Amino acid sequence: MHAAEDNASAGPAPAAPSGGRVLFALAAVPLAAGTALLLALGRREEAQIAFTVGTAPVLAALALEIVRSLKAGQFGLDILAALSMSAALAFGEPLAGNVVALMYSGGQLLEALAQGRARREMTALVARAPRTAMRHEGSVLVSRPIEEIAPGDLLLVRHGDAVPVDGRIAAGSGLLDQSAITGEARPARLGDGETALSGSVNVGPAFDLEALRSARESTYAAIVRLVAAAAESRAPMVRLADRYALGFLAISLALAAGAAILSGDPRRALAVLVVATPCPLILAVPVALMAGLSRAAKLGVLVKSGGALEVMARVRSLVVDKTGTLTQGRAAIATIDTAAGFGANEVLRLAASLDQASNHVMAEALVAAARARGLALSAPLEVEEDGGVGLAGRVEGRSVAIGRRSYVAARASGTLPDAARSDEDATAVVLVAVDGRLAGRIVLADHMRKDAPGMIAALRAAGVEHIRLASGDRREAVSALCRRIGADDCAGNLSPGEKVESVKAARAFGPVMMVGDGVNDAPALAAADVGVAMGARGAAASAEVADVVLLVDRLDRLAEGVAAARRALAIARQSVFAGIGLSLLGMLAAAFGYLPPVQGALLQEAIDVAVILNALRALLPPRPEGPPAPPAGALRRAAGGGCSACRTACP
Repeated sequence: MHAAEDNASAGPAPAAPSGGRVLFALAAVPLAAGTALLLALGRREEAQIAFTVGTAPVLAALALEIVRSLKAGQFGLDILAALSMSAALAFGEPLAGNVVALMYSGGQLLEALAQGRARREMTALVARAPRTAMRHEGSVLVSRPIEEIAPGDLLLVRHGDAVPVDGRIAAGSGLLDQSAITGEARPARLGDGETALSGSVNVGPAFDLEALRSARESTYAAIVRLVAAAAESRAPMVRLADRYALGFLAISLALAAGAAILSGDPRRALAVLVVATPCPLILAVPVALMAGLSRAAKLGVLVKSGGALEVMARVRSLVVDKTGTLTQGRAAIATIDTAAGFGANEVLRLAASLDQASNHVMAEALVAAARARGLALSAPLEVEEDGGVGLAGRVEGRSVAIGRRSYVAARASGTLPDAARSDEDATAVVLVAVDGRLAGRIVLADHMRKDAPGMIAALRAAGVEHIRLASGDRREAVSALCRRIGADDCAGNLSPGEKVESVKAARAFGPVMMVGDGVNDAPALAAADVGVAMGARGAAASAEVADVVLLVDRLDRLAEGVAAARRALAIARQSVFAGIGLSLLGMLAAAFGYLPPVQGALLQEAIDVAVILNALRALLPPRPEGPPAPPAGALRRAAGGGCSACRTACP
């Protein structure tokens, strides 16, 4: 069986729990039967029995739920629904009780349907998870479960297959749809030796892939685990209406008692309680929050819980990491300055040949750059490495040393010409000596992502008032990037602990969102009010502790996610206050005798439907409101200044 067929085996989540459908049927069928007996046959007593039968099971189920909640120390507005059904039966108005029972059970069913609709985007990734891979075993290809794939295995990725694990293209080239990982709609052409991320789909000819990680450690599997965790989480704000439970319950009971005493008609109390049934409050909030979670997930922003969504909507301060977040996260050669008698390619070829003996990230960058230029590398001999400082050895019979200025200067003489460009934003400067002479200077830079300034501008437009760049990189490089993106202030050379302190300091401006990608960012992500991890390219540790994970490799989606969170929270609150307001108006009408119990129950059903439909608006994209405002730093630069805190090196 083809992997593409295996990937499609998962189906949509069920629309609603079967228990909810049964409870709704137990209320609906007796109501329909009693209505027929009453209207068609005039059998009032039998109709009353039918209405009672339709009320009793829903009331019993609700009573059990209330008992469980009270034992758990939770007090909710479900009590009003139970009181209204009980009062209807006690006052000989089983029809009103049956309508309330139908309203309550139907609301629960509608909530399940709405949440199922809202979760659809969140479960789409899980359905696409690859389950098998075609592995080369000698001269044959064998389909194996991806759990059996190990680093170093050679796999065949056929047309239409999802890349099963993170790997390196070993033969040929790949045309990959990476939209699930990067958010880019256009397929990407990857050449021999380039890395393909799991979850990408091969839309071109078949190619061989060398596995770099096991399935469990690969990008797509980590994303699927995060989605599953988010789908199982329960939002603390789901019962937002319960914050108003005591006050609303007291008002309802006082109004019901006052109406009955002043009018001398206990049916007035029943009418008030029926209209006070708080289904809009109980149902609309979770629907709005689930819709907001789904909307964010559709944008590629996985918010792990409704509580995180609520805090995300209130964020006023941003602390953002540099390397791998605002930059590409990998060093690339910016310039090569050479001494007389040496060419740039010769200096790079000798340095990269020696660097083959090192696993340092800068060494890997030089080797990759040399191979990209088509330079033939030789095997190094007699290699000695001073970890993180430099490397010395012999290449093609010549003595070569590379590394920091102090390391190379101790082994060579001579001078180099002035740098071709300022290296203040360089990630590293590597000196190269050949046969005891300084041969060249290789400047490596981690280039800023093209969408970084746009993200900063969009977050400011979304309400983030203070932006701080915090990084472990060189102060000069951090300061240079800070000026370019228009951040308010910055700090460089930070340890993980100092990043945590930077997050705490940012709370002076309001709730803090921290964005990072590396293992060293994990403590700061955990310390922030909302931690955001770059899930498509970041470390697993940062994704595990973060409250929000960017599933696509696009920074602009974070601002859209913040906007979606704010809109969902606003709609949730709107639903609460609209439900309370409409219920209070109905209760007043019932108290003065203008709304009998049955009509009151029908009115409340209409309110239910209205507020739940309003809550579902959080699934939709907001109406465009014009282009975002430019970042504050850009305004200052336009006025002739720079970023106020970054005119000099970072603190």
